Amino acid sequence: MDTEQEIEKRLTELEIKASFSEDLLDELNQVIVRQQQQIDLLMREVGQLREQLPEAGPGPLARPGDDLPPHY
Repeated sequence: MDTEQEIEKRLTELEIKASFSEDLLDELNQVIVRQQQQIDLLMREVGQLREQLPEAGPGPLARPGDDLPPHY
């Protein structure tokens, strides 16, 4: 009798752990989906910025020696 109760208790604990593991896996999958959406958005924005860069001409990204201070 004790063995059957022990087995039942262990089985219940395993079912609980499996349930928590499934919930955690679902949450992690949702995080990954959101992160991928953010990465996709950032990649599009970087692409747009790269397209705009040549139009802006030399600006803050120019080489340091290109603009001499006024006292030279």
